Amino acid sequence: MTELRIGLAGLGTVGAEVARHLLNPSAELHKASAAKLVLRAVSARSATAERGFDMAGLDFEAEASSLARRDDIDLVVELIGGADGPAEALVSAALEAGKPVVTANKALIARHGQRLAELAEARSVALCFEAAVAGGIPAIKLLGTGLAANQISRISGILNGTCNYILSEMAATGRDFSAVLAEAQEKGYAEADPSFDIDGIDAAHKLAILAAMAFGRQVDMQAIKIEGIRPISALDIQQAEKLGFVIRLLGVAARDQTPQVQPCLLSAESQLAKVSGALNAVEFDGVPVENIICIGPGAGAGPTASAVLADILDIAGGRTGPAFGRPAAQLQKGVASAAPQPPQAFYLRLEVADRPGVLSEITAILRDNGISVAAMLQQAAGEAGRASLVLTTHQTSGDAMQAACDRLAGLDVCSGRPLALAILNGDMMGQG
Repeated sequence: MTELRIGLAGLGTVGAEVARHLLNPSAELHKASAAKLVLRAVSARSATAERGFDMAGLDFEAEASSLARRDDIDLVVELIGGADGPAEALVSAALEAGKPVVTANKALIARHGQRLAELAEARSVALCFEAAVAGGIPAIKLLGTGLAANQISRISGILNGTCNYILSEMAATGRDFSAVLAEAQEKGYAEADPSFDIDGIDAAHKLAILAAMAFGRQVDMQAIKIEGIRPISALDIQQAEKLGFVIRLLGVAARDQTPQVQPCLLSAESQLAKVSGALNAVEFDGVPVENIICIGPGAGAGPTASAVLADILDIAGGRTGPAFGRPAAQLQKGVASAAPQPPQAFYLRLEVADRPGVLSEITAILRDNGISVAAMLQQAAGEAGRASLVLTTHQTSGDAMQAACDRLAGLDVCSGRPLALAILNGDMMGQG
C-alpha cells in the first residue's frame, strides 16, 4: 500500500480532531483508505499547547507555508482560517508545488476559489473543500457527484448554526436577541465578536460556494444581497408564531436571480422551519431529482473533521475531479443584471409615534409604492409616546418594499428603519 504523507496546518478544535483520527491506527478512517495515511508534520501558533494527542514523532513548522515546500509531504490540509494571510499563502504554495489541498476555509474559497481552482487544474492536483459548507452535511459531494446529472434550479438553506440557535432560543424562551446572543457566547456557540455570523457573512460565503457548483458560476460574494438577524426582536418572533410561521436566516440562490441571505418567515409546517438549534440544512430543487433536503450539524470539531477526513479519503482513493464540479474555465462570470425576484408577501414592523393619523401616513406611502396591506397585527405600546406597528402585505416586489421602507424611514413619526421580512409560502395566509 502506498503512503500518503500529510502536512496539517491549524491545530484548533477541528485540526486537533483531524490529527487524533490520523494518528489513531484503529480509526475507521484507516480501514477505508486506499493508501496508508501518515501525518508527517504540523503547523500552529504554539508547538507546546495541550491538544489531546501526542505530538511526539511529528515535525513542527512555525511557518505554515513551509509544509508546502517539504519533499516528504504529499497532501496539505489547511485549517487555519481567514480569506488571506497564512491560509491563502499556504494553499497557493501547495498547489503551485503540485500538492493536493484539503481545506475547511469558506472565506478563502469564496474569495479566491476561481484562481485556486485554475491553479489546481494547471498542476493536475485536487482542491477539496467539503468542510467549508455546512460542516457534517456532504453538500459539496452531493452537488459534485450524487446530483451531477441534475439541472439544479434552486438552493435554499439554513447555513449558519449560530443564527439558527439564537432564533430558536428566542422562540423557545421569549427572550430578546441581545440576551440570547450573550448566552450563546457564554456557551461557545457565538464568537466574542459575532458579526461574521449574525450579520450573514458566514452564510453568504457558503451560499456563494454552493451557487458556484450548482449553476456553473464563478464564486461571487459581491452578487449576494446580505441581511443579518440583529434587528429581530422578541415581538417579531411572537407575531410570526401567531401567524403560523417561524423566523429563520435563510440563504437562497436560484438561476438568473440575485442570491440572498436574509431572515424571513417560513411556514411552521415546512421542513426548514423545523430545523432548530445549531443545526444546518440545505435544500436542493432540480430536474430530474425534484427536491432533496439534508439536515445535520453545521459546525464543531466532529462534524467538520468528518468532512475533512472524507476529502482526504477521496484524494487517497483518486476519487476527485474539478474543484467546482466542472473545469474552472467553464465557470461563467456573474451577469450584471439579474432577473427580478418573484413577488412575495412581507411582514413589516415599524416603531412609530403613538398618535392619531400615523397609520394613514404609513399606508399612503405603501399605496404609492403599489403595496397593499393584508392585515394590521399589532399596535403595542412601547416607550412613552411610541408604539410598535406590525403589518403584513399582499405579494409585491422586493424593490417596491425597499423603496417604501426608504420613504418610511424618513418620516418624523417613524423611529429608525422599518423591519421588512419576506414571508415564504405567503399563499398559506390567503395573500396574493
